[in-house]
Amino acid sequence: MSSQTAYKSPETVDSSAAPAPTLPQDSRVTPMMAQYIEIKAANPDSLLFYRMGDFYELFFEDAEIASQSLGIVLTKRGKHQGQDIPMCGVPVERADDYLQRLIGLGHRVAVCEQTEDPAEAKKRGSKSVVRRDVVRLVTPGTITEERLLEPGRANYLLAIARRRASDTQWCYGLAAVDISTGHFVLSETDGTGLSAEIARFEPREILVPDVIHDDPELRSFWQETRAAITPLSREGLDPASAERRLKDYFGVATLDAFGAFSPAEVTAAGSALFYVEKTQIDSRPALNPPSRDTSGAALAIDAATRANLELTRTLSGERAGSLLATIDCTVTPGGARLLAERLAGPLTHPGQIRERQDSVTTLVENNDLRDRLRRILKRSPDLARALSRLSLGRGGPRDLACVRDGLFAARELGLELAIAPNLPKELSGAAQVLQGLRTDVADRLAASLADELPLLKRDGGFIRTGFDPGLEELRELQQDSRRFIAALQARYANETGCRSLRVKHNHMIGYFVEVPQNVGEDLLKEPWKDTFVHRQTMAGAMRFSTMELGELESKIASAADRALKIELALFDEMVQALLDLAGDVAAAAEATAVIDVTAALADLAMRLDWTRPVVDTGLAFTIKGGRHPVVEAALKREGTPFIANDSDLSGKDAGHILLITGPNMGGKSTYLRQNALIVVLAQMGSYVPAKEAHIGIVDRLFSRVGAADDLARGRSTFMVEMVETAAILNQATARSLVILDEIGRGTATFDGLSIAWAAIEHLHETNRCRALFATHFHELTALAERMPRISNATLKVTEWHGEVVFLHEVVPGAADRSYGLQVARLAGLPAPVVDRAKTILSELEKSDREAPKRALLDDLPLFAVPVRAEPAPAPKHDALRDALDALDPDAMTPREALDALYRLKAQK
Repeated sequence: MSSQTAYKSPETVDSSAAPAPTLPQDSRVTPMMAQYIEIKAANPDSLLFYRMGDFYELFFEDAEIASQSLGIVLTKRGKHQGQDIPMCGVPVERADDYLQRLIGLGHRVAVCEQTEDPAEAKKRGSKSVVRRDVVRLVTPGTITEERLLEPGRANYLLAIARRRASDTQWCYGLAAVDISTGHFVLSETDGTGLSAEIARFEPREILVPDVIHDDPELRSFWQETRAAITPLSREGLDPASAERRLKDYFGVATLDAFGAFSPAEVTAAGSALFYVEKTQIDSRPALNPPSRDTSGAALAIDAATRANLELTRTLSGERAGSLLATIDCTVTPGGARLLAERLAGPLTHPGQIRERQDSVTTLVENNDLRDRLRRILKRSPDLARALSRLSLGRGGPRDLACVRDGLFAARELGLELAIAPNLPKELSGAAQVLQGLRTDVADRLAASLADELPLLKRDGGFIRTGFDPGLEELRELQQDSRRFIAALQARYANETGCRSLRVKHNHMIGYFVEVPQNVGEDLLKEPWKDTFVHRQTMAGAMRFSTMELGELESKIASAADRALKIELALFDEMVQALLDLAGDVAAAAEATAVIDVTAALADLAMRLDWTRPVVDTGLAFTIKGGRHPVVEAALKREGTPFIANDSDLSGKDAGHILLITGPNMGGKSTYLRQNALIVVLAQMGSYVPAKEAHIGIVDRLFSRVGAADDLARGRSTFMVEMVETAAILNQATARSLVILDEIGRGTATFDGLSIAWAAIEHLHETNRCRALFATHFHELTALAERMPRISNATLKVTEWHGEVVFLHEVVPGAADRSYGLQVARLAGLPAPVVDRAKTILSELEKSDREAPKRALLDDLPLFAVPVRAEPAPAPKHDALRDALDALDPDAMTPREALDALYRLKAQK
């Protein structure tokens, strides 16, 4: 579990937040500081980035927090109420880096910009303060900057609302919106599915009404999620006001065209829009109309199972080593996000799964088409996020170029698919979108944008030479002015006799003449003092201005200002033309992502010899030659082959359980996980790592594999294990797949055995689901004799010259040993410890056969372990043993054997 910060929504004021300083009537503060205090008072729960020229500055407690969080110098500026004002600042050019760190640490940031330039402020009076205002609130779920986002990961803001389903049950509506791409999806679930639905979206920030946030039954959700939690007041979160907000945002009279939404879904969607509008202030992102995920349309996978299976992140939180990282062969950012989305939410409708499979099969069977599509896709940038930044007024010239290149690539993809015969439904739909795409905007962008583009539009120079006649005139004037400056420099150097004289420029004094100090002393005298006006004295140099330079500077500045205004006007014109087609551009981005994912999965299947699974409405579960995709990839890098294994949970009746025993390190956990991963891959529409696979639709996937202490919540490893097991036994249906590994190992042996036994019986008799159950309790294998839907399997192992060899082959049958001591030796336990363990094991096994457990405890000096374990003592002389040793069973007749048995009994 990771920690997160509980945010407050913009419309609420948290009394625990760092307060803005108050301004008493008699306080003497500068106009600038008075402005800061006023703006900070309106944003008490956010760190205020206050724009001062080329810096964002922070004051008072904000400065102290930022200084500590960012590791930047804390200084002071002026006084307030007799106290020094703490201050720190960050350069505007590097603001994104600092924002990323602050957001990652759980802070909200209010960005306050100058809304006029100093010249405009002076027109209102010489002491007027430049107007400033907060232009946006930066929170984890509302980030749009490219440098703050992971290209292949969605950045979801998730809003939750609920409605009464019955006197004792709630239904929860969820609205997931990614303002960086415009994606907007709604869904509804009951209380048992809420955790899985939240985990599916993997949101960065969750909005919940106070009443839900404070619900004791849901407290664990907010503690377990990695997302930032933002409680919202109930005001304005009713279905009616939410519906009005949706209609207003999308300019429609009814929501019917978008889908049939429940009141809880509408309320959640309205909450999400409310928060987006609050954080984006006057900017409105180009969101797609909300679409609805049908209840039960996605395979339910709770957070614990996702973590155990390492679907998108490893247990350490890294992407590398996850299933997603292993299968991601996409070549576009949008495709990478769509692949992650499909992996997070596999389908449960066989028809939809087959539609995706058909598209993959088409590109598996057509290598040339697949290769041509992937070559085009590699030139396709992140069209969706560029469009979003432009719609929010945060885009630059490079975003326009991104749209241009993305639209051209989309057009090429459409042309390639237009000549491909017999396209399946999904590819055909994507082709139709791209073939109907207007590219006149892209053509205009290609004609107008320069080859080399600045990051920011304010830097100018992004319009191609010759595109606008008026702009060209001003640029020629600027070029001529530079020639005039060069001519002036040559003339001044010739007249003064100073070859090192230079004409330079800075923002403080504009254009100036710089000469060595000894020459400067002469310029202060006749006949030069009327021509050269002294401005600055530097170390070893002096600076002067002249009337000619002043006049020239005015012309250059005027031409530069007018040129920039023309470029900015052209920029706004192109952005508006693009936003007029925002829906078509967004659709093209989605179609491009679909093609990328399909081609990537086809490429993966071809390279790794994966097969198309049969997925239907039955309850079959038959896999031939199944492999774990992540482990196989890791072994391949080492040059080691992966041992494939079959799996069959079909049985004669529904709900078959495979009980797996075998040695540690034999591969039980890998086998469990690979079967679960094959289900996920199959139901997301991918081929799977197997020779054959037939899977009846799984509605819920549960995994309890491994556990660790949850110290923050006071839960031991065993408690975590029991909580996860309880969720499985309470929620699994006949259509679910359950994988359980070592249930009961975290407590006393008999307690653990009893719990594991009862859990298997419950799965068999009550849940009646398909399950794989790995255990070291060999006593459980006897259950297969009296329960018809349980069968035993084990991992093959052999011993060679005293060494244990794990074959990693799953075969029918039950194990009788766990080979724990051999694994301990391989792990590096000291030899005396291993030898002592052998002695203890021998006594334990002997006592298990010959004596009560109580006697064993009396005989074994477990609490007085010697430093060096002595060899096991030779057994004392035993007449009964001698008599047994003298017998040769192979040479005896049945009658002789019976007589010998009676003699031995008499000796006892």
